[in-house]
Amino acid sequence: MGKLFYIIGKSSTGKDTIFQSLLENEELELKSLVLYTTRPMRAGETPGVQYHFTDEAGLLRLEAEGRVIELRAYQTVHGVWKYFTADTEATDLQRHNYITVGVLESFQAVRKYYGADRVVPIYIEVEDGERLQRALDRERAQEQPRYAELCRRFLADSEDFSEERIRAAGIEKRFCNRDLKECIEEITSFIRSSL
Repeated sequence: MGKLFYIIGKSSTGKDTIFQSLLENEELELKSLVLYTTRPMRAGETPGVQYHFTDEAGLLRLEAEGRVIELRAYQTVHGVWKYFTADTEATDLQRHNYITVGVLESFQAVRKYYGADRVVPIYIEVEDGERLQRALDRERAQEQPRYAELCRRFLADSEDFSEERIRAAGIEKRFCNRDLKECIEEITSFIRSSL
C-alpha cells in the first residue's frame, strides 16, 4: 500500500524546492500528486508541474464528476483564487508512493479522504525574517511583482499556521530549512523510514 508525503509550511519556506529535490531522488521512487489552482501562472511555472492551472469552468466540471477532494478559495488583491485537490485516475495509492505540496487545510482534508495511515505530513519551518526576505526576492523576480499579495500571504500565514492549528492537524515532526541540503537529507531519511 502506497503513501502520500504531504509537504506543508508557510509561504517561502522552500517547499517547492524541497519537493522537486525529493521527487528527482530516484531512490525514493515518488510520484507527484499535482494540485489544481485557478490563479494565474507565475514566471517559470509549467502547467501540470507546480499546479494544474484551470478556470472556474474546469473546477465546476471536476466538482460535477465528484472528483474534488478539497477546495479552498482565497480573496486576494487580484480577485478570488481557488486551490483544490482532485482524485483522478493518475493517483494510484495501491501501487505507488506520492509526494505533494499544500497547506494545512488541504492536508487535513486529503488525510481524511485517504486515511491517516497513508498521508504523512512533512512540515517545513523557516525563521520569519528569513522567510520574508525570500518572499521579497522571489516577487522581485516576477515580471509584474505583486507586493500587496505577498504581504497579505505573509500575514495570513500567522493565523493559518498557528500552533493550535498545527497541533490539531496532528503534526508532531518538523523540519527546519536553515540549510537546504541538510533539510533535504533529514527529510529523505524520514521518508525512507516511513516506507
